[in-house]
Amino acid sequence: MPKSLQDFKYLTFDVVGTLIDFEGGLTECLAGIAAEAGVVIDAEEALSLYRTARYSRDADLFPDDLIRVYLAIAPNLGLPVERKFGERLRDSAKRWNAFDDSAEALARLGRDYRLVAMTNARRWAFDYFAKELGSPFYAAFTADETGTEKPDPIFFEKVFDFVAAEGNSKDEILHVAQSQYHDIGISRELGMSNCWIERRHGQKGYGGTIEPAKFTEPDYHFTSMKGLANAVAAARG
Repeated sequence: MPKSLQDFKYLTFDVVGTLIDFEGGLTECLAGIAAEAGVVIDAEEALSLYRTARYSRDADLFPDDLIRVYLAIAPNLGLPVERKFGERLRDSAKRWNAFDDSAEALARLGRDYRLVAMTNARRWAFDYFAKELGSPFYAAFTADETGTEKPDPIFFEKVFDFVAAEGNSKDEILHVAQSQYHDIGISRELGMSNCWIERRHGQKGYGGTIEPAKFTEPDYHFTSMKGLANAVAAARG
């Protein structure tokens, strides 16, 4: 049986895809470029192409890498192959929206836990995401601080060291994320408690997120951040 929700001190969060709607942000920007070019794109096709391009060996840090990704996927979508549009896709990250329930849920959860962001995005992009979410985080770790991206265990170990410096342990962390590949599987391997936010419930496939080699059954499973916040409220009475 998983630990009770009230027994944790920290909630660590994947940000892009769990709290910030990056799929919506990507496809909205690509659709705008397509409209100007006089073509129509299929959102799921665009996400599939993005997923393949994003996880290539020559990938850069996110979202800077969206310039390279755009140039790779544009021909398949009938979009103009010009760097300025790749820069436009990268810069769209500054305007990506939070999911409707993210900010409110984080505000509620922040009353009872220390909220820690763990994002593969660079710090410049995270600063926009944090503002969009209402700046709820007690601490934040980005690809700039860790020098790597999840699911690299080193990323998680940086957080474990931070928690240990406060006199606590990873057993007091609940890791919250939507990505089976980047977060849920590796958090289980590292002995963490985890919570899967299934943002694509009711949709087929993994969208813009790479498919895991195997599915990991999480300790907690909700289809929204609101579901998690409500469960915490119920557990705390």
